[in-house]
Amino acid sequence: MREGIREMLRKAGATVIGFASVADGLSEDIRHLSFAISIGVNGNLRESNLDHLKKLQKKTALFLRGKGYRFFCIPPDSDRINDSFASKLYPLFTHKIAATCAGIGWIGRNGLLISPTYGPRLSLATVLTDARFKTDLPIENCLCGDCMLCVDHCPSKAITGETWSRNAPYPDMIKADKCRSHKEKSRPVNGKPNCGLCINICPYGRGYIEIKSEVMEETQ
Repeated sequence: MREGIREMLRKAGATVIGFASVADGLSEDIRHLSFAISIGVNGNLRESNLDHLKKLQKKTALFLRGKGYRFFCIPPDSDRINDSFASKLYPLFTHKIAATCAGIGWIGRNGLLISPTYGPRLSLATVLTDARFKTDLPIENCLCGDCMLCVDHCPSKAITGETWSRNAPYPDMIKADKCRSHKEKSRPVNGKPNCGLCINICPYGRGYIEIKSEVMEETQ
């Protein structure tokens, strides 16, 4: 079943797919859905990626329903929704935490999920289920090493330099008020406050970006 889901999502355009056991991180209400399927699409959470992720979640949900399993889709933008159960769950169990459990990446000093291949350039969605399958090896610690590029170049000095570890309390990595204040003063993108320097400067995923650019140039 695991490989069936993976193949289906790959064909539908998912960039990364991971499988995890997540019971320890869930509230009592949904702990019976103790496995997670983490889905990632390359790029930021613009409308096209948002729609794509929702379609991938729907495909996964229909697959699980067809096999007789229960599921719960945590929307890609659940942190922006104010009146749903998913929005209440999200602060307790975020997409990036699910992705670390599924071995997709770790949480970097910039507070974002870092994939070895794609860097901090993935948009994520999560499907919880009571289906049981072989899980991927979780990532336990920040693998940024001595790199401090995002810390040193953050224009608002919002990145504290603290590092994440699964077995330690979640660190105070980002001073959200400083980050928000700077973004509001910056030139908006698509009418929304924007910065993104901590994404652009991250060395992880650079090789993928260069290869992608070369392919695009060759096909133009």
